Amino acid sequence: MGKAGGKAASFLPAAPLALFFAVAYLLPVAILTAVSFRPDLRASGWTLAHYAAFLGDGFNLSILLDTLWLGLQVVGVTLLIAYPLGLVYMRAGPRLRALLVFLILLPLLTNTVVRTFAWMAILGRNGLVDTVAATLGLADGPLRLLYSRTGLVIALAQIYLPLMALPLNNSLAKIDGNLLRAAEGLGASSAHLFRTVILPLSLPGAVAGCLLVFAGATTAFITQTLVGGGRQIFMPLFIYQQAIGVQRWAFAAAASVVFALTVMAIVYAFNRFARARLRGVDA
Repeated sequence: MGKAGGKAASFLPAAPLALFFAVAYLLPVAILTAVSFRPDLRASGWTLAHYAAFLGDGFNLSILLDTLWLGLQVVGVTLLIAYPLGLVYMRAGPRLRALLVFLILLPLLTNTVVRTFAWMAILGRNGLVDTVAATLGLADGPLRLLYSRTGLVIALAQIYLPLMALPLNNSLAKIDGNLLRAAEGLGASSAHLFRTVILPLSLPGAVAGCLLVFAGATTAFITQTLVGGGRQIFMPLFIYQQAIGVQRWAFAAAASVVFALTVMAIVYAFNRFARARLRGVDA
């Protein structure tokens, strides 16, 4: 058996998974893309009218940009929370690390819908946040976090924090402690140590976390709709309204394709940029 045959044989165990992926994901995407080029579900022929209608409407583009901005906001909040948590994890012993991993994974054991309803109760009028703020004298009335952008970002950040914390913790745990001790021995301050040693070496985990959180936050239909409310329209809800509400299935398919391609393009560009920076760090 030649090298080509050996390589082919090495991929055979992955063939069932690849087939399942093709049937369960690629086939529906192909059908969706085909529908987006049809004048209507019952009409024959092909057209770009739905793409022109979506891209030519400033309202539609504003929804797309607002959805992307929401994803970036959630990424920023999760990064600010995950790095301090990761620094504690990096310097912790085995028992504390196991406890931290358990606490990070614990929310994943609860369904996203349940966690979303929990956040509605926490952020709602006379909810936990309002009660605590009133008790401490921080607010005279309801904070009105539910159905607001601030409340939505908080809820999404909590829901997708494990996707940021786990890869970041993994990168931080791989940093050689001798490097940190050497930098500290040479008189590096905590801020300088973080900026010049910890941050560059933890970039692979941070990049992976950013990509996962961004993709998840921009497509979180349930949380965006329930916590954000009907006044805040993002792409998942917009597509749902076009398909189910007004029965514009072909237009909804075109909007879905544009949204998916935009998210994938941003993820790809950020990944390429991060890899280039990482090569510079390694060099």
